[in-house]
Amino acid sequence: MNARQATRLFLADVDGALLTRDKVLTDAAKAAVRELRAAGIAFAITSGRPPRGMSMLIEPLALTGPIAGFNGGVLVNADLSVIESHTLELAAARQTVALILEQGLDVWVYTETEWLIRDNDAPHVAREAWTVKFNARAVPEFTDAHLAHAVKIVGISDDLERVAACESAAREALGDRASAARSQPYYLDVTHPRATKGEVVTTLARHLNIPPAQIATIGDMPNDVPMFGWAAHSVAMANAHEELKAVADEVTSSNEEDGIAVVLERLLG
Repeated sequence: MNARQATRLFLADVDGALLTRDKVLTDAAKAAVRELRAAGIAFAITSGRPPRGMSMLIEPLALTGPIAGFNGGVLVNADLSVIESHTLELAAARQTVALILEQGLDVWVYTETEWLIRDNDAPHVAREAWTVKFNARAVPEFTDAHLAHAVKIVGISDDLERVAACESAAREALGDRASAARSQPYYLDVTHPRATKGEVVTTLARHLNIPPAQIATIGDMPNDVPMFGWAAHSVAMANAHEELKAVADEVTSSNEEDGIAVVLERLLG
C-alpha cells in the first residue's frame, strides 16, 4: 500500500516513544512532525501523563487537535480545555487504592486538576514532578472526596515483578469496572474502563472524522497494546516491552536513536 495515502493521522505515545530516556524532544523528531504536517497528515499525542504534564510539547509540535491524557481518561484541546473526561466509579477507586497498598506498592491519585500523593519523599515523586513540570500535593489519606474525582490511580514500585503481579491482581479484582495496565515498568495505571489507548484511537477518529483504517500509531509499553489493536498500522520502539513488540506491525529504532523520526521519514519517503 502507499503509506502516505493510507495514513491521515499519526498517533504517538509520549514517554519511551516520542521522547528520549531523558524526556527530550529531539530536533529530528520536531522536524519529522513538521514535515508530516506539511504533507497533510495530522499528528496527535497520548500518554498516561495528565494533560498538564504534556503542555510543554504543544508549542514545539504545533499541536492544534485533541490531546489524550491519562491514557484517554481526559481528552483536551490544545489550550487544555476539557473535551471529555472519564472518572473512576467511587467503589472501584476505593478498591483500587486498597488493592495497590495490599500488594506492597505506593499509590498516587490523579484528578482532572490535581496529583495527590501520600509522601513527598516517596520514590519517583521528584522525578515525576520534574517530568510533568508541576508538583504533587501530599495528603494524610485518600478520602472519598478525593476518590470521587479520581481519573487515574497509579501503583508505584521499583520491584518490577511486584508491579506486574499487581496488574494481574487488579484486572482480576476490578474486571470490567476499570482498565489496569503498566505505563512504565514501575507504574501501574488504573483508569475508567473507557480510558484506554484503544478508546483514544476511536475517540480521535470520531472527533477528527478520520477512520481507524487511516490511523498509524507508535508506542513502547503494554498500555499501548489496545491502540495497536484499533489502528491500521502499529510501530513498536526497539526499546519497547516484548508484549508490545509481539503485536506490532513493525519495530523501529529506539527512542535514543530517533526511532519516531525514522518511521515518519519513511512514511513520507
